Amino acid sequence: MFRRILLVGLLGLLPVMAAMDLQAQVVIRNAQMIDGSGTVPLQSDVLLTGNRITAIGKNLKVPDGTRVIDASGLVLAPGFIDLHSHSDRTIVKDSGRQNLNYLTQGVTSVLTGNCASGPVDVAAYYKKIDEDSAGTNVMHLVPQGSVRRAVIEGENRPASPREIQRMVDLVDKGMRDGAWGMSTGLIYTPSSYASTDELVVLAQRVGLHGGIYASHIRNENTRLLEAVAEALSIGRRAKLPVHISHFKASGLQAWGLASEAIALVVEARQAGQQVTADQYPYTASSTSLGAMVVPAKYRSRQVFIKALENKEEAEQLKEAIRKGIRVRGEGKRLYVAGYRSNRAWQGKNLAELAKQQQKSTLEIVLEIQKNGGASMVNFGMDEAEVRLIMKQKFVATASDGSARSLTDETQPHPRNFGCFPRKIGYYCLRGNVLPLSQAIRSASGLPADILGLPKRGYIRQGYFADLVLFDPKTFIDTATFAQPKQLATGVRYLWVNGELAIEAGKPTGKLAGLALRHQSKGQSKP
Repeated sequence: MFRRILLVGLLGLLPVMAAMDLQAQVVIRNAQMIDGSGTVPLQSDVLLTGNRITAIGKNLKVPDGTRVIDASGLVLAPGFIDLHSHSDRTIVKDSGRQNLNYLTQGVTSVLTGNCASGPVDVAAYYKKIDEDSAGTNVMHLVPQGSVRRAVIEGENRPASPREIQRMVDLVDKGMRDGAWGMSTGLIYTPSSYASTDELVVLAQRVGLHGGIYASHIRNENTRLLEAVAEALSIGRRAKLPVHISHFKASGLQAWGLASEAIALVVEARQAGQQVTADQYPYTASSTSLGAMVVPAKYRSRQVFIKALENKEEAEQLKEAIRKGIRVRGEGKRLYVAGYRSNRAWQGKNLAELAKQQQKSTLEIVLEIQKNGGASMVNFGMDEAEVRLIMKQKFVATASDGSARSLTDETQPHPRNFGCFPRKIGYYCLRGNVLPLSQAIRSASGLPADILGLPKRGYIRQGYFADLVLFDPKTFIDTATFAQPKQLATGVRYLWVNGELAIEAGKPTGKLAGLALRHQSKGQSKP
């Protein structure tokens, strides 16, 4: 009887065993493995079966027919996770779906919905990824600014209790549909119109679902410490983890504040609060011209033009813009990245354009804003502070860029093409600013921990096969501010969910990325 039961059991397992045999197997031999935990590298083999890591160790015995990749001299790391992506619109289009500019950086997952902007309907957004796939995995945050706009449009006023409840309902739905938290962009409208109290109410609902509060804080200049304190306060009051986006002290007047901002975060962490940050490793930032030099209430094109028609208000507006230009080197540190009305202005700074056009810098700004605005690159950070921030173990690497094609008409920030290899290749491997294991962790295990992302971010048995194998001698960014649309070099192999997105240094064109949904507290697992 026992033998019969055993035989029946074995026969029942045959379909499962056959299915396992059908899955492609790859063994990566002799890799310098850095597992994402921050520990020292190990010489190891790694076996992949289908979309999972199935064995790790030296001299692994593998079945006949297993593909062997000799990784001698190469570094094997978890696929990098970009916590701050603005690929919301581009990654669902044919021109950006592959996300090639990030695959070549070793990125296998991106988090969208940052800075309070992006799709509010999380389910519909994920459905697009499910239907058409993408080159990388995609996760999403509920964008608070877009939520506010959906409820009270762009009005600069306190929300009523009824309106706040409508916003809470939208946030709740987004979290139930798989969002990983909520983002704010508190220098942008209409996100900036929300009071701290309003943000706390929304964040409380996010916390109930186990999500994070990711914030582009209200000020990264002279009021940096006040803005960090607000973010910490929201986290404490709403009882959820706080994540500070693109952590920096921006503008000459703010130089010296980075160490104090770090101290605030360290103090909060020591007191038991969950606080983290991310950083792109450059001394220049990038956002709209309006966000840099125009007061918040005038950033709407219609409001801006109307204000210029009133003599007294126009003079006040112009003086505020003059001040914004003045503190940025009279426009010498502000470069046009994207301007649809005149592509020839891209790559030039405002002072250059003023001289070329025989106008004042103020007149150049007024013209750009009247024509719908422009995206800019602003050289405003201190190199020493950039290095100080990247050394902090609570700081992840994140690009603040988006999926872009090489034929993009703009002159974007090079972080779109080079963020991760710049941190690892330039600052770590060549500059010795921080250990390689820490640099890898900042791009893999740490962001996975920040999100609570299961089975990714580490090289561990049973985890998904999101992996990057790169040559430490050639892994480097080639994108510059003068020539930003240049792919990074050095990635030899890149696996996304077990499929090769890059093979022998060449992109395969496979779209193996998935929509990764957060499992909300109180919801049963599928």
